[in-house]
Amino acid sequence: MASSCAAGSKLWVTLLVTVWVLASTGSAQLAANFYARSCPNLQPLVRNAMREAVNRQPRLGASILRMHFHDCFVNGCDGSVLLDDTASFTGEKNARPNQNSLLGFEVIDTIKTRVERACNATVSCADILALAARDGVALLGGPSWQVPLGRRDARTASQSDANNDLPSPFSDLPALISAFTAKGLTASDMTVLSGGHTIGQARCAGFRNRIYNETNIDANFATTRRGSCPATGGDGNLAPLDTSPNRFDNAYFSALVGQRGLLHSDQQLFNGGSQDALVRTYSTNVNTFVRDFANAMIRMGNISPLTGTNGEIRTNCRVVN
Repeated sequence: MASSCAAGSKLWVTLLVTVWVLASTGSAQLAANFYARSCPNLQPLVRNAMREAVNRQPRLGASILRMHFHDCFVNGCDGSVLLDDTASFTGEKNARPNQNSLLGFEVIDTIKTRVERACNATVSCADILALAARDGVALLGGPSWQVPLGRRDARTASQSDANNDLPSPFSDLPALISAFTAKGLTASDMTVLSGGHTIGQARCAGFRNRIYNETNIDANFATTRRGSCPATGGDGNLAPLDTSPNRFDNAYFSALVGQRGLLHSDQQLFNGGSQDALVRTYSTNVNTFVRDFANAMIRMGNISPLTGTNGEIRTNCRVVN
């Protein structure tokens, strides 16, 4: 047991060194030490608040990860997803992929309040969201990585872009690959980032058609899921995306190999297509998965950030200054 733990420690040290190098070199505009002088306590503040949130409701780790993804895929990682609608402004929160679905905005509010108290008008909401997503993953047993920082916040948002750019749970493999390619990410990035579904849950409305009408699904799994997702009604009923929704592991990929992917888009990754071999690798090698996931998260976090004098540093993540 002791030798096993020692080996695990060496693995995580190697992983952290790998992703630190990528974080330091992956973007000319962002840097892991961006707030080293201006807000030196930033990362402990975020981590402690996320620990409180995840201890209270483990699902929030997955929710914040998804929120970061939904932010980055709509005009870049700029905090636009956090903006509330107003009488004269329509944001992204009520876009079809987000409405009654994204959770955890109050967690970001709490973190922002604490960070503002320590470092007024210094740290962007976009950076807070990126750090919180990383910490949520780590707190549920997943990898950590050095988050490149220095993003600024958007002064606007686009509901139509959220409706059009975010991949759908009903997408086939070509559409998924196309959506990620449009953001500068590869098919392999798409597959490993989908592994974020190893934590969290999905709404019945998102997987009803799969469990009642699709054939590439384990029969016992479909029967079990029908127990909480009726053919009509119960749209908001939840089911776990894999067998360990509060633990970041590779069970998601094992489920795909066994035709137990909950969403149509999940099972598309292992359905006789180009990603089958990679899914099988991740299903048998958790170390490869967590390494690749951390590196892909850095690449995703580098999608079209606002930097320099672009955008602003919001003092309230829900409204522009």
